[in-house]
Amino acid sequence: MEDVQKHEYFMRQAIREAGKAVERDEVPVGAVIVYEDRIIARAHNQREMLNDPTAHAEMIAITQAAAYLENWRLKGTTLYVTLEPCAMCAGALVQSRVDTLVYGTVDKKAGACVSVINLVQEPRFNHRLKIVPGILADECKHILQTFFLENIRTGRLSNTS
Repeated sequence: MEDVQKHEYFMRQAIREAGKAVERDEVPVGAVIVYEDRIIARAHNQREMLNDPTAHAEMIAITQAAAYLENWRLKGTTLYVTLEPCAMCAGALVQSRVDTLVYGTVDKKAGACVSVINLVQEPRFNHRLKIVPGILADECKHILQTFFLENIRTGRLSNTS
């Protein structure tokens, strides 16, 4: 399978996870972790459900992948996520030694892989990730925009939340 096709296939799986987040009234971010061309972890945001500020899709997927591999070092893995990771998630990606990060849309307010800061390729850290940005970016952006516009329209969120 060609790289672009492979990236799009696995990003569609992450988009499915983002859809599950919408169903649970969570910010629609989805993630999957792939090892040897197989999905070993699937997750979506669960902050509201768990009342846990660390329950981002990436964090949950990292925990699942570590359990699957029975190792905290996630060498040989690729994380696919619909939104550029924040500083917490970017730090966890570095700490867990994920090889490659593939993300959909940028996060101009909190992105820690390109947009605001680039923690995953910081040369002073002992591990750096390969980054593949913009895979199915329009689809990923649309899911987020639709969610926030609907929540503002219905009064569940204000413009400043």
